[in-house]
Amino acid sequence: MTAATPLVIQSRDNALVKDLRRLSQESTAYRKQGRVWLEGDHLCSAALARGMQPQIAVFTESFWPFAPTELKQAAEKNVLIADTLWRDISGLESPAQMGYVMALPNASELDANAPTVVLDRLQDAGNVGSVLRSASAFGFVQIAAIKGTAALWSAKVLRAGMGAHFALRLVEGLSEEDIAALKVPLLATSSHRGDYLHQAILPWPCAWVMGHEGQGVSPALEARAAAHIRIAQPGGEESLNVAAAAAICLHTSGAMALSTAARSA
Repeated sequence: MTAATPLVIQSRDNALVKDLRRLSQESTAYRKQGRVWLEGDHLCSAALARGMQPQIAVFTESFWPFAPTELKQAAEKNVLIADTLWRDISGLESPAQMGYVMALPNASELDANAPTVVLDRLQDAGNVGSVLRSASAFGFVQIAAIKGTAALWSAKVLRAGMGAHFALRLVEGLSEEDIAALKVPLLATSSHRGDYLHQAILPWPCAWVMGHEGQGVSPALEARAAAHIRIAQPGGEESLNVAAAAAICLHTSGAMALSTAARSA
């Protein structure tokens, strides 16, 4: 496949430019447009590595001559945008020089038996993206986001996820009642109650519940939990950032599953 001859855009009133600006700067614009915006060669390369197919590849005019061939050839349509316009589009302090427009993946239904991370109203996009990255790294394959959680396909969450989106089954807009469909044990994180993580026998597969940054896990989900888990903090801090807590819990859970599998082999 050869690189498509690019279309050059130099007007900020162009419809695509307006759409890209919304996708980059409005957290839920992807739901209205049915497509997502991946900015930067790292995120675009991560999508290609997972077999994703971009609809449109967008480059700055100055970067186009130097763009790697594989990035130029990935989409049927290439667009060049004047460098001065790119700064209006980009949500980055140091704008990247390319991006992909991709169709929003079809909404998934919960896989009842999948290793899962439940996001209970996490509001910070950086935290959500970081949790997705940890989930993918440590063997979890599904994210179940309760209503009130930061939009999973927003530009900020995508950047923080660093490509993890393309390795995960993402289900958002769920109610607390929807979580009852999961057949794997629910493990609720807590700062003050339950078994200490380093002493607990963790089931696999399972579903970890990561709670709201200020309020923690909701009472309704706590009531559904098979176990409550807390992290020992010998240094005396009151609590951990939810993304840090998720990384610790998911790593421990995934590592324990690996050890169990190795002993059984």
